[in-house]
Amino acid sequence: MEKKVWLITGCSSGFGRELAKSVADKGDQVIGTVRKKEQVPVLEALSSGSIRGFVLDVTEEDAEARIHQLIQEKYGSKIDVLVNNAGYGSLGPIELIDGAEIRRQFEVNVFGAVAMIKAVLPFMRKNRSGHILNITSIAGLNGFPGVGIYNGSKFALEGIVEALSAETKHLGINVTNVEPGPFRTDWAGTSATFVGAEIADYDETAHKNIKAIQAVSGKQIGDPIRVVNAMYELTQLKNPPLHLPLGGPAYARIKIKLHDFGEEIDQFEYLGLPTDYPESER
Repeated sequence: MEKKVWLITGCSSGFGRELAKSVADKGDQVIGTVRKKEQVPVLEALSSGSIRGFVLDVTEEDAEARIHQLIQEKYGSKIDVLVNNAGYGSLGPIELIDGAEIRRQFEVNVFGAVAMIKAVLPFMRKNRSGHILNITSIAGLNGFPGVGIYNGSKFALEGIVEALSAETKHLGINVTNVEPGPFRTDWAGTSATFVGAEIADYDETAHKNIKAIQAVSGKQIGDPIRVVNAMYELTQLKNPPLHLPLGGPAYARIKIKLHDFGEEIDQFEYLGLPTDYPESER
C-alpha cells in the first residue's frame, strides 16, 4: 500500500504531537509544524518513521504559500491528509477580552486553518482525493460562559468546513470536523490565555466556569492516545462523517443541545414561521 503524506499543524504538544508519532510509526509520511526551531529535532525524534518538522506560524502572511511550495517541491505535489490542529483557547468574559486578543484568537483558530486548507486544496483537487480534518471542539457546537470568544472561533470553523464539504465532496475530497470534549492535554493550562481582571457580575457564570475548567486541567477523563487512534481510523473510512465528536462529555452535551434546540424551535415557530410573503403575493 502506498504511503500517505500527512500535514499536521501544531505538533509541539497535545493531539498534534501524539498524532504525528502514531502516523509515522504506522509508516506514513508526516509534515509536522511547530512554532520554534528547537522543537524540530524533538518532533522528528519521536518516531523512527518519517517526520519532517517544519517551523511555521499558521498566522504568517505567507503561511499558505510556504506550505504549498513545500508539498510541491519535497512531496511531488502529493498530500493525502491535512489535520488542522494548531489552535488555543482564549478564556474570559466577552466584555473583558480586548480587541487585539479577539483578533489573535480568530487569526490562529480560523484564518490559520483556512490558509492550510487553501494550501492543500489545489493538490487534492488535482489528485481527486484527500481528507481534511479540522480539530474544532464541542465548543464549536455549544456556547459556554467564559469561553465565548473561543466558541466564536470554533463555530466559525465549523461553518466554513460544512460549506467546504459541500464544495469538495464530489471531487473525492472528504472533510471532517473533529469535536473533542475535555481531554488530558494542556489546553486549559499554559496553552490557554486568561483574562486577569474579574467583574463580580460574572462570578456565577463566566468566572465560575473558567475556575471549573482550570480545576480539572490534567485530570480530564479524555485520553489523547485514544483520540489519535480514532482520528487515524477515521482517515481509513471510505465514507467518513462530516462530524466526529470525541469522548462521553461531548456526546452528552451535543444531545442536550439538539434536544433543547428542537424544543425551542417548536415553541416559537408561531412567531418565526409566518414571516414569508403570503403565497398570493409571491
